[in-house]
Amino acid sequence: MSWYVYVLRCGDGTLYTGITDNIPRRLAAHRAGKGAKYTRGRGPLELVYAEEVPDKSTALRREYQIKRLTRQEKERLIKSGL
Repeated sequence: MSWYVYVLRCGDGTLYTGITDNIPRRLAAHRAGKGAKYTRGRGPLELVYAEEVPDKSTALRREYQIKRLTRQEKERLIKSGL
């Protein structure tokens, strides 16, 4: 089963990073206010980056790496699509 690390751009311009095994379901949960507390009330939410990884453990490690990036580094990651 594949896992994904994803980045959302919130309506207020902030970026949210998370993991999931089903991007459409998770995005729908965020948009319905049932995702992370951080994204509630920050819509509209736009998926701007997704990266497939082989397992949950790898997804958690990659999420941690992305969360430690500066805003500028995250924007470069989003632009590069890598």
